[in-house]
Amino acid sequence: MGALRLLVIEGNTAEARAVHGSVSGTTPSEAYASVLRGLATDAVIDICFPADPGASIPDTAGIAGYDGVAITGSALNLWRAESASLRQVDLARTVYQAQVPFFGSCWGLQVAAVAAGGVVRLNPRGRELGISRKITLTDAGRAHPLHKGRTFAFDAPTVHMDEVAALPPDITVTARNAMAEVQAAEIRSEGGIFWGVQYHPEYSLREIAATLTRYGGRLIQEGFYGSAAELEAHASALRSLDSDPGQPGLAWRLGIDADILDPKLRLAEIANWLDEAVRPAQSRRSRA
Repeated sequence: MGALRLLVIEGNTAEARAVHGSVSGTTPSEAYASVLRGLATDAVIDICFPADPGASIPDTAGIAGYDGVAITGSALNLWRAESASLRQVDLARTVYQAQVPFFGSCWGLQVAAVAAGGVVRLNPRGRELGISRKITLTDAGRAHPLHKGRTFAFDAPTVHMDEVAALPPDITVTARNAMAEVQAAEIRSEGGIFWGVQYHPEYSLREIAATLTRYGGRLIQEGFYGSAAELEAHASALRSLDSDPGQPGLAWRLGIDADILDPKLRLAEIANWLDEAVRPAQSRRSRA
């Protein structure tokens, strides 16, 4: 069948990518591509930047040349209706039309929902940060291949302040928690199928720590931390556990267990998308 061809859509502007890279050492799309290569060693991955004015954005025929398309998180907000966001909504519609397996984390879920007729708003419950707790599978989610290997309730890395508020017409919500009624879903539109999550399975503990550092003062203003020193102590503990997961005392103090410490569990939805959606689609295309 040949190499797996994947496209990663970078959700951030050039400015946001630079800020993210200065803290974490890589851009969100590069990090996402690295995760995909770890799960699919035969993958050839391209990255596109639709948030950038004048960027080369593939059309339907161009998208159809890929076996799968994934979209990253982003610091943008869809309810602001900025051109950098709206270009991504248009691209998501193109992916649906190309009927190529489509996946997204956080911002990716929101963009796919809006492209299919949903609405995203600022979450009135506030920001969900660091660890998304007690994500619970719906009845549909328990049977859905997106969540193969997941327990009924689990934790996952997260950072978001927006939520899918009005559902698109053809959506199956597969997980929720107290902070968001849509923590995971399958969305169908124009013949295409999207699987996505509001959380960030691609994030390691080190990436969570980098995110806390990047948001910095905002998190102190919002009451998550009492001081910069308190924030840094938490980030440092996360980095320590990332470097050495075999610290049961530290894991207990942080409230982190195998859902996040075991990469196989943490990456379940991305791995399932590759195995249950992308590779079968590639096989069907090769036989056509």
